[in-house]
Amino acid sequence: MNRMEPLRKIEAGVLEIAYYEAGPADGPPVLLMHGFPYDIHTYAEVAPMLADQGCRVVVPYLRGYGATRFLSDATPRSGEQAALGADLLALLDALAIPRAVLAGYDWGGRAACVVAALWPERCAGLVSFNSYNIQNIAKAMTPDTPANEHSLWYQYYFHSERGRAGLAKDRKALTRLLWQLWSPTWKFDDATFERSAAAFDNPDFVDVVIHSYRHRFGLVPGDPACAGIERRLAAQPAVSVPTITFDGLDDGVRPPAEASAHAHCFSGARSHRLVPGVGHNMPQEAPRIFADAVLELVPALRHNTNSR
Repeated sequence: MNRMEPLRKIEAGVLEIAYYEAGPADGPPVLLMHGFPYDIHTYAEVAPMLADQGCRVVVPYLRGYGATRFLSDATPRSGEQAALGADLLALLDALAIPRAVLAGYDWGGRAACVVAALWPERCAGLVSFNSYNIQNIAKAMTPDTPANEHSLWYQYYFHSERGRAGLAKDRKALTRLLWQLWSPTWKFDDATFERSAAAFDNPDFVDVVIHSYRHRFGLVPGDPACAGIERRLAAQPAVSVPTITFDGLDDGVRPPAEASAHAHCFSGARSHRLVPGVGHNMPQEAPRIFADAVLELVPALRHNTNSR
């Protein structure tokens, strides 16, 4: 089974970020962002597809995952959306990448959406699963349909100390259950899960996850260092860069939606696509479709000398 090795490490913002890189160093840069509870191996098939087409592919471990570490014990172990976006921006700076195609889903898609919305000059194009992935925290306590509330049980579980204890006690069993519930048609094997589950042994995993699911409901304060970004995100800024969005027809977390549901969140060119037979982890379930979407946006970088 393909492992994304060797890893590189670089200091970026408040983190030492571990990441995998493939493809020519002078190729158009693409950053692939994983979600919860997954890891960089979500892109084990996507990354070589892009590298073979001449892209410089960077796949980082998010804060709280894998070999990524906080530089200081004093830094809050925040999982809020502003922190994820700040981490991605810091990584672009550390790698001296002025502009890149950003692609992701779940937490990683949220980080990509944050950068695309707030720093569009750094994003040549966006591929986002579940469309506009920036949280509207001010409306977080507005009830959804009963069916959608049922699918979010894990978030409410993490609001309690029982949930924190449950995640800490048996993170493998809990995250494997989420894989099964969120992608009911994806028949992954034990080896595939174990390859990713190793990333959840990060010492900050539990703290970052719990903070993420409490902060998005306004139940805990964020990192003061991220307050300015959160204020900007509260305005629900539109994404102006060229964008391809996806929904999986078998997604066990968020039901698929037509393009019109998030149309007001995109002020630039956007193509929205529904993918049959795909749950919540699209890059691993449908790697060719995901990679082809990224490649649709790469030409804007190939002809931009500022991307080199």
